[in-house]
Amino acid sequence: MAPVSPAAAAAAVSASHHGRHLLPSSPRRLPRPRPRSRPHLRLAACHADTLLPSSSSEARAAPGPAVEPSSESATDCFVDWLRARGLPPGKVDIRERPVPCLRDGKDQPLRYVSAVVDLQAGDVAFEVSMSLVVTLERVLGDESIAELLTNNKLSELACLALYLMYEKKQGKDSFWYPYIKELDRHRGRGQLAVESPLLWTESELDYLTGSPLKDEVVARDEAIRREYNELDTLWFMAGSLFQQAFVAVQSCVVHLQKVSLARRFALVPLGPPLLTYRSNCKAMLTADGDSVRLVVDRPYKAGEPIIIWCGPQTNSRLVLNYGFVDEDNPFDRVAIEASLNTEDPQYQEKRMVAQRNGKLAIQNFNVYVGKEKQTVAEMLPYLRLGYISNPDEMQSILSSEGDTCPVSPCTERAVLDQLVGYLESRLAGYPTTLDEDEAMVMSFVCVFLSCFLVTLWTC
Repeated sequence: MAPVSPAAAAAAVSASHHGRHLLPSSPRRLPRPRPRSRPHLRLAACHADTLLPSSSSEARAAPGPAVEPSSESATDCFVDWLRARGLPPGKVDIRERPVPCLRDGKDQPLRYVSAVVDLQAGDVAFEVSMSLVVTLERVLGDESIAELLTNNKLSELACLALYLMYEKKQGKDSFWYPYIKELDRHRGRGQLAVESPLLWTESELDYLTGSPLKDEVVARDEAIRREYNELDTLWFMAGSLFQQAFVAVQSCVVHLQKVSLARRFALVPLGPPLLTYRSNCKAMLTADGDSVRLVVDRPYKAGEPIIIWCGPQTNSRLVLNYGFVDEDNPFDRVAIEASLNTEDPQYQEKRMVAQRNGKLAIQNFNVYVGKEKQTVAEMLPYLRLGYISNPDEMQSILSSEGDTCPVSPCTERAVLDQLVGYLESRLAGYPTTLDEDEAMVMSFVCVFLSCFLVTLWTC
């Protein structure tokens, strides 16, 4: 599939998520910390093309020798590294998908895991030894990082990012050198060759105007900044490097089930970003003893990319974490917030009725694609409750079972007008219409298809 630009990705989210509030976007660079007299580690700056900081001679002992690069490609080096440590050959391989250059000719082809032979549902596509999986077990081996984690000052993702940054400073001496090189090559790009909005420029973020995704980007930026500020006590590095490493880890971390907390968050070679995410897939990476395996949920022909489930995430969350949207996402939704008026003289009685029916004084209603009528039917009794003004009617409702608000043409018109006004105000927050968004997406698709064909022709 040809990649799309941040503009097209934003338009795709906008088309399915015309949102509500607009917050000013936060700076794209985190603040530079004050230098300390005795930092435990100093991370050097790196070239803008790499996700993780440059290598350096300052390093601790590596867990084991890395496979030295040969005359073969970097992909072969990475696969050789896996196979030399127990990956059985034969069922999957890594292939490249050329992409048009989006940023000054710096984008490299995307790599993905594909089937080498025909596979059937229930087949084990691959199995990776736990010794090749980066988990918090390894991070906890570093006392400085472990202290921050146990004191709830850093999240699991931040600790994994720091660990990889620490390992990369060792260069080819690091056990993880081939894997880190592979992550560097992807640079946090998703399967459509688009980075997370956390790495977009200010002008690119303007495409999200009106979408609730922009609020989420701002909130995630602030959370990363808070964690970065905690590093001021231990490390000195540019904030942009930490953010790039965090986003890289965020785009490929796997949440393993039925394992210890120290293994819950894992970076699995041959896992994301080399695997393709889908919302309607059931295949998952699972821990099985001392290995992580992938059992496919559908048949594959040789050469087809292997896909896995991305979890019950909305499209806005998929864009934020992985830089893509899924048009067939059954978990995509738009949240509508309704609330009871706290200044209403009968507020307490209405709150009791709402609670009796499983609702809150401030209630979110999730509208799923194809299930709009069901959500509206659930909302109407709640909205009608807000228009009750007669104390006798309120007492009748309190003494009855369920939500038995009286229905009248006047109340129904007021409720529907309120709902229409709310939705219109949200749509008005977007600078473009749905038709204009779809036209923008199509124009980008045409451009990128042309670039894609030119790229294939020149390869």
